[in-house]
Amino acid sequence: MVPDAPLPVLDLSGFAADPGGPQGRAFVVALQQAFHRNGAIYLEGHGVPDGVTSGVRAAAAAFFALPEDERLAIENVHSPQFRGYTRLGNERTNGLRDLRDQVDIGRELPAPVLGAGDPAWMRLRGPNLWPAGLPGFRPAVMDYIAALEAVGHVLIRAVALALGQPAGHFDALVDPPEILAKIIRYPAATGALQTDQGVGSHTDGGLLTFLDQDEVGGLQALVDGAWVDVPARPGAFVVNIGELLQLVSQGLFRATVHRVVSPPAGVERLSVAYFFNPRFDARVEPVTLPPELAAQAPGGQSTDAGNPILANYGDNSLKVRLRAHPDVAARHHADLLAGPR
Repeated sequence: MVPDAPLPVLDLSGFAADPGGPQGRAFVVALQQAFHRNGAIYLEGHGVPDGVTSGVRAAAAAFFALPEDERLAIENVHSPQFRGYTRLGNERTNGLRDLRDQVDIGRELPAPVLGAGDPAWMRLRGPNLWPAGLPGFRPAVMDYIAALEAVGHVLIRAVALALGQPAGHFDALVDPPEILAKIIRYPAATGALQTDQGVGSHTDGGLLTFLDQDEVGGLQALVDGAWVDVPARPGAFVVNIGELLQLVSQGLFRATVHRVVSPPAGVERLSVAYFFNPRFDARVEPVTLPPELAAQAPGGQSTDAGNPILANYGDNSLKVRLRAHPDVAARHHADLLAGPR
């Protein structure tokens, strides 16, 4: 670990070049230790060009500089897939409003035509909403998504090896992955929202999260029982695991508890979160760990009785979206709110 880094700093390049070579094997060992201890790392050597990350940051800044009416033209209440713009304070964590606004972008697909027996999670697949006045926004975001998807495929193979499985153990699970990019702005507290909850304390629900953030700060992770600041590190992504990877690993890997504290007055923070997850139709099963790893694994179920980990990723993802966006849920999915989910 670099002395001034709150998380281990790992370089993916050696593993990407030769997974079975000395650097590749050393990366797997370091990843196993880091994900077991606190579930998060700084990832360097990932191969994403600087121009791709700077492009999506510029696109983010341009979007949030738009007049409010242009941002609201793609508000997520228009999307059954929960895509598009979420206005300030309209997403909730732990039942409380987060002080952020954001754009959600997923895999671009036609709107589904659903039959009576189709699973509810199919509603999450469909088109994105794009700002008409920013023609460069879509290509910048899609380039970023494609680059991170490639990194996700490499890293999940290292994860498989770190769990004592063949490198390709998860390949079918993420062929293709369900992905989501969140382009997020965190302002300082406003008159309407006097809170420092940029995002409340939580764990992510899927496999892997990649975060690119600016220099403002505010991200915190729970490390060894204490909240620590996780600032930006040039050229690196913060990568943390989610609840499904905790489940898959029998608890050997720990889903990272994290939050974002709002910036001080007169400052705003921008970040781009990318989620690399199983196909919605995949059923996720725990791996059979080698004895030496099983001895360190306490089990993978969530300790929060109000938020069980569901083995089907589509069900789990829909559950989270319905809870986080009650306005979208009420407008497009009222039938699901009436029964168990």
